[in-house]
Amino acid sequence: MRIVILTAAAALSATVALAAGAELRRPEAFDAVQDRTERSVALFNEMAKVITHPRCMNCHPADNIPRQGDDRRLHHPPMVRGSEASFGPSGLHCTSCHGSENLPALGHDRDIPGHAPWQLAPASMAWMGLSVAEICVQLKDPERNGGRSLADIHEHHATDGLVGWGWHPGKGREPVPGTQKIFGDLTQAWIDTGAACPK
Repeated sequence: MRIVILTAAAALSATVALAAGAELRRPEAFDAVQDRTERSVALFNEMAKVITHPRCMNCHPADNIPRQGDDRRLHHPPMVRGSEASFGPSGLHCTSCHGSENLPALGHDRDIPGHAPWQLAPASMAWMGLSVAEICVQLKDPERNGGRSLADIHEHHATDGLVGWGWHPGKGREPVPGTQKIFGDLTQAWIDTGAACPK
């Protein structure tokens, strides 16, 4: 028997590879799950393929430093959240480099990402380092989700343009799996089944 021990970087790389190849199943794929709570948990686990993808996690840092790339490396050039609504430090807001749309970067193999607005998620929505179960609990907590109701969360997932950017990240970036519509439908089905969280 051979035992393989992965370094943290290798484990992250393996997780990213799995997420990149993952399909996003539609809510009806879970109709056979008879128990309502079990179906709700299964739906959230499917949503987690989007929520834990680097396109989303890079903007939900626990240390106020945005990340880049599929390997979630520190933002280069160095950047911090800042005190003005997560737009970066005074005098060097995110929009200093990030415009309203993805732009080619001369001599680089990936676009400079862009969307208006371009910003980090609120500090209370830091997800890096949390389990899927912990993210679920935090997502439902108005004290830590920007005061959002479950209906607000659905609207955010289903229609927010910055969330939608994850499916259109430009050249050199892996998009999140599925579509924003499927993600929104999964969110609504999760809510309709009681918004249960994994244990």
